[in-house]
Amino acid sequence: MRTAAEPVEVRRPSAVRALTTLLAVTAAATVVVELLNYWYAPEQEFGLAVRTGWAMLRSLGFLVLIGHVKRGRAVAKPFGLILSVTTVFAVGRLVVPRAGVPPLPGLLGFGVLTALCVAVVALLYRSDAVSGHLVRHRKGLVVEGGVISWREVVPKRPPVTGWLLTARVAAFTYSPLMLVPALIATGSILDGRISAVPAVLFWFAAGIAVSYAVLFCTAFLMRDRPWARKLLVAITLATLAVDLPLCWWLLGVDGLIRDGAPLVTAALLTLYSLNRTRPPTPTPHPSPSSAR
Repeated sequence: MRTAAEPVEVRRPSAVRALTTLLAVTAAATVVVELLNYWYAPEQEFGLAVRTGWAMLRSLGFLVLIGHVKRGRAVAKPFGLILSVTTVFAVGRLVVPRAGVPPLPGLLGFGVLTALCVAVVALLYRSDAVSGHLVRHRKGLVVEGGVISWREVVPKRPPVTGWLLTARVAAFTYSPLMLVPALIATGSILDGRISAVPAVLFWFAAGIAVSYAVLFCTAFLMRDRPWARKLLVAITLATLAVDLPLCWWLLGVDGLIRDGAPLVTAALLTLYSLNRTRPPTPTPHPSPSSAR
């Protein structure tokens, strides 16, 4: 059995190289801005530390996105959109303190990071060169005609639209957006609020269950099963029904705004993406008898 030679790499367009550089700068800016916000925060409490750590993890997300862009993966577009939008929310909720005026370094850093995220989305969706580059699927071992090759594996499922991929990626953010405030709520238990233990445990369990439910649902959503769309809508509404009241009860109005708003944004983006990919309703044709 022979092994096929690897194809020669083609030089990437200048817009793609600019995008990878922009993503690297955005990843670094995310870390710097979060450290500034934490340094200038009047109260460096447990919840702020958790939110800061979660926001800084997004810098790793930008590094993963760089890998997708370099490989020309089609999933880079929705992944970049979700990552940019949620990063702005994650950083923005930390700039504004509970009381008083936000520090100037934090505001400037937030403005710079927002501009970088907007530029990332603009390049992903407005550049023809980038759109023409991000068309590939994942690579894998392919055996064909007695030859083993490492090349692109075209999915057996029907082609999916970009909005359907966006709905899938947005739905995958439900679980972490639930687990982060649940982790913050453990601070109230450490402060002596023992009555919150069952609610926090339920919150963690719900966040984990949502991840498996979304994984199951989106597997069939990519195959364009009509029932999978309805199931994802139900999962979205159930997630909001569980997370938002718990945010309000355990974290207060401040937590509802800081931790509930990103989840609401992801849910709205999921529902909007599903609506954009809704199959057209077939027009009924008149029967011969009715025509007479």
